[in-house]
Amino acid sequence: MNRFYFWQQWLFWSCILFALFGVAFAFCGNTVLFNYFNGAYEAVFWKNETIPSQFYQYKNFVYGSFGGTIVCCYILLAYIIRYPFRKKEKWSYYSIITAFSVWVFIDSFTCVVHKVYFQIYVINAFSIIVKALPLIFTWKYFFRKEK
Repeated sequence: MNRFYFWQQWLFWSCILFALFGVAFAFCGNTVLFNYFNGAYEAVFWKNETIPSQFYQYKNFVYGSFGGTIVCCYILLAYIIRYPFRKKEKWSYYSIITAFSVWVFIDSFTCVVHKVYFQIYVINAFSIIVKALPLIFTWKYFFRKEK
């Protein structure tokens, strides 16, 4: 297996796994699978206050909507990685870099404003590492001139 193919597959399957995470987030957001995140969010926004009962219904709605958005984005990225990225079409590399850069900036900025730092350390950092490694190691296949 050549290196480009390895990293292309890494990107593709990581997108599939992130899409599955989106499905789990949408349908299982209030289960034990997400206790860490739920507890961390509640600690930031409610501290020691009693959480209103209506909050959980609203949270289910937001998790469902956000989970669906995660699934949509990662399926789209998986298709880009599977076909044009594999063919080394430059626009696919640029689109992945652009999409992730915009997401990282907006999400991290929002986290800082609302003091949700754990999300930057846990979710954003993990996502950046998972996506940055293959993009770094495939860069030469898109932009170096062959001799």
